[in-house]
Amino acid sequence: MSRLLAAAVLGLSLAALPTIGDAQSFQAGQPIMWGADEVARTPTTLSLRGRAELTQGDSRIRADRVEGTISDGDLTRVEATGNVYFVTPEQTIRGDRAVYTPANDTIVLTGDVILTQGENVMTGASLTYNTRTEAAQMDGGSNGRVQGVFYPESGD
Repeated sequence: MSRLLAAAVLGLSLAALPTIGDAQSFQAGQPIMWGADEVARTPTTLSLRGRAELTQGDSRIRADRVEGTISDGDLTRVEATGNVYFVTPEQTIRGDRAVYTPANDTIVLTGDVILTQGENVMTGASLTYNTRTEAAQMDGGSNGRVQGVFYPESGD
């Protein structure tokens, strides 16, 4: 498994966020730890149910259920459903569903997405985040709204 968010409003909003900078996302070469209440594995699939979790480095995907596709011994696709969290040291992203594709370093979270970074919060219906480049796009869904609250850094 290799490394695990473009509306104009989002671009301006992200500029107000503290830099993600050294966030360690899912990265090639690091071991992947996993756990759940129930685990099933075949040569081509990994299924985690009940408090499912994948951890690599300082990043983690948690959900009610995680399904992975395996090819040549590597996870090639991860789908998480139910109470999904993607957590790094700097941020937490919550959604109803997530699909992570290592081939393009992209995780897409959908359904009542909430991104928090420190005190800053942004909400929308869908978030696409590249874990390598840290490029992000938040979409507002059917109501067309992306909303956020951003606190400027104090100059103290």
